[in-house]
Amino acid sequence: MLRFDLKVFVVLVTALFLLATESAFAAPAQGAKVAQKATTAPKVRKKKWKPRKLQIATVQFSETFNPRENGKVIRKYIAEAAAKGADAVHFHEGALSGYGKQIASADYDWKALKEEVELVLAAAKEHKVWVIVGSAHRLTSPNKPHNSLYIISSEGKIVGRYDKRYCTNGDLQFYSPGTHFATFEINGVKCSALICFDFRFPELYRELLKQDVRVVFHSFNYAGKKGPAKRPDINHTVLQGHAICNNMWISASNSSTGYMRFPGAFISPDAYVEAKLPMDHDKPNMMINKVNLKKKFRYIWHPSGVQMELDCANGKLNSGTAVEDPRSSDRTSH
Repeated sequence: MLRFDLKVFVVLVTALFLLATESAFAAPAQGAKVAQKATTAPKVRKKKWKPRKLQIATVQFSETFNPRENGKVIRKYIAEAAAKGADAVHFHEGALSGYGKQIASADYDWKALKEEVELVLAAAKEHKVWVIVGSAHRLTSPNKPHNSLYIISSEGKIVGRYDKRYCTNGDLQFYSPGTHFATFEINGVKCSALICFDFRFPELYRELLKQDVRVVFHSFNYAGKKGPAKRPDINHTVLQGHAICNNMWISASNSSTGYMRFPGAFISPDAYVEAKLPMDHDKPNMMINKVNLKKKFRYIWHPSGVQMELDCANGKLNSGTAVEDPRSSDRTSH
């Protein structure tokens, strides 16, 4: 009985020894496997693409023909807009130089204007914001100046200039018309600029559509009139049409010199006036609005219209594929 128990005991001890030995040999292999996992480079998670956004400050104030006075107001709003998170600050036509016939006078202070431009450049750099500001741009005598918008980057450099292409007959007495578009990118958003009477010509907006422009800074000086406007909404209505027919955002800045014809506005591609400034004659005001290229709009025409608009701008004046059929080409039968 004792021998039997010893035999069982020996068997059990041997079995336990073998199990322990197997575990001991298995541990390094398992450890090596773990080590191999640890040395494998971790998977790099792709960053989610962030929608391109742009914060625009639209400003209106009553300018004078004194560039130094105008410059103080402009720099004040550059600082204020930057403090509130704006990426770009948009001013009206002639905001820095003044607008109209006094530009052509012999005693206009061009030296002061040049110095004020430099101060605006410095302010843009200091506050790290883009600035789109209206100013006369002097040409070589005897040529009349351009009626322009300086495109100033957040580095304080003039990266472009738009010269008003469609001057009114009154403008042409004091200004030379421009011949080019100005396009630029802010935060990856392609932008352009137009001035006042340009809004009467849809071909300009159509051309910008072909250039894939998504935001237009449209500066006006439709102000300083003898009485209040009978239809202050008509200008917004025209801009709303440009916005929805060309899939664009529009920042419209106007002078507030009384009487102003309409206040500044911010219009989205669905023709909605997202915000507008108050109709405060001779008073300064500012608003900040956001461009979000991924925004889903409250209302927009059929989505396929966006591509069709581009096709139309490029000369394809129908949707789909045209057919060749005698019953189609014969337009006098039924």
